[in-house]
Amino acid sequence: MTEIRMKVNGDVEALDVEPRVSLLDALRERLGLMGPKKGCDQGACGACTVLADGMRINSCLALAVQYDGSEITTIEGVTHPLQEAFVRHDGFQCGYCTSGQICSAIGMLAEHEAGMPSAVADASPLTEAEVRERMSGNLCRCGAYNGIVDAIMDVAGKDGR
Repeated sequence: MTEIRMKVNGDVEALDVEPRVSLLDALRERLGLMGPKKGCDQGACGACTVLADGMRINSCLALAVQYDGSEITTIEGVTHPLQEAFVRHDGFQCGYCTSGQICSAIGMLAEHEAGMPSAVADASPLTEAEVRERMSGNLCRCGAYNGIVDAIMDVAGKDGR
């Protein structure tokens, strides 16, 4: 067992974990945070997305010990205009992917603001095509993509659709 400390949603947490435990499992099983979901457990769906020191990560692919000393934010710790925008723009149906979508969108907006590149050629200001490309790691089985993009564009200060 390895002792790790991390700040999770504003609270310092000390955990004894085996080195092979994923951050997702530590958050869900040890801290009772059910927002990040175990969808595919292979980093392909984005349902487990959280913010680690402000950067979006797939927590199912991260080992908890890698984030010793880090600040982790799950949907339970988020207060962001995107939450209301998702409701306003019908950015969810069943809700399973929503926590990962919102955390990913927060990270994506920060990446764009910081000038981090994407596959869309110099899309500044933020365009719908760039939002779709940057959010492509988050899947929605219900197909609420248009509402998700509209919510993100709304918060980014655009007209949406």
